[in-house]
Amino acid sequence: MARLDVNRSGEMEVFVRVVEHGGFSAAARSNRMTPSAVSKLVARLEARLGARLLNRSTRRFQLTPEGCGFYERATRILADLADAERGAGAGEQPVGRIRLNTSASYAVHVLAPILPEFSNAIKALASKSSRPTT
Repeated sequence: MARLDVNRSGEMEVFVRVVEHGGFSAAARSNRMTPSAVSKLVARLEARLGARLLNRSTRRFQLTPEGCGFYERATRILADLADAERGAGAGEQPVGRIRLNTSASYAVHVLAPILPEFSNAIKALASKSSRPTT
């Protein structure tokens, strides 16, 4: 299977949910999938990787050493992916502090009337103003 045909992050997500939920049925409910679809997806992941990640029995599973390592890396990768998506999200608002250094007259007559609208437009922005010390 070509790399572009595989949803690697989706496979990782399902595998991580199997581990975190303690089984295929619970992971299936969490992902709105059937247990057999989850099982096939994990089997396909194992085949693609060429490594057994889980030892299965009819009632339980146990992580193999390879599965344990893959789980740890996959959770970090998925967290990084979620962070990257949040950071690049459409319409993301700037976050931080603006420091305005201006005369009192300019602050009162020009900035004061427009700051509330600006603040409402950018909710996460903490603004702090100060007058010059000279």
